[in-house]
Amino acid sequence: MKKVLLTVLCTVSFGIVQAQNIPTVTPKETSFYEQIPVVHEVISFAKKHLSIRYRSGGTTTRGFDCSGFTRFCYNQFGISLPHSSAAQGTVGKAVDKEAAQPGDLILFKGHDAGGNRIGHVGMITEVIGDQIKFIHSAWSGGVRYDYLKASYYQRRFMGIRRVTNLLAEK
Repeated sequence: MKKVLLTVLCTVSFGIVQAQNIPTVTPKETSFYEQIPVVHEVISFAKKHLSIRYRSGGTTTRGFDCSGFTRFCYNQFGISLPHSSAAQGTVGKAVDKEAAQPGDLILFKGHDAGGNRIGHVGMITEVIGDQIKFIHSAWSGGVRYDYLKASYYQRRFMGIRRVTNLLAEK
């Protein structure tokens, strides 16, 4: 149920005070991003590493692979993720794409779009309507942003895992 606040403005017209009701709508619920402030901190930390190069097996600022990057970011906040995108696909709780929130892991097939194994992972940074933006370490470009709406990622999309509950427990 949406809460509606009424703001009353008074204007004076020819000596008569008139009240005007102007409705203000507030959102019905807050996102995990707003409920768990540390999620914002993890995303801010991840953003500081934009443009660091891709490095196969990389787990440091000298270069990251995809799971090394997500593992590095979450580890800074006390969450231990495995160093494998497939293994990260088992952590936390599976959520529908429509329920995606910032801080969730987003999982993809690897180079073979026809396969059925997780081979790539990123971290969701924004969800606006049906637009999902994520940060990840990609073979081409290193740590960067991409959108799920891109056909390359749509064909490879495997799922979303909520790990913010692990952050909330810290």
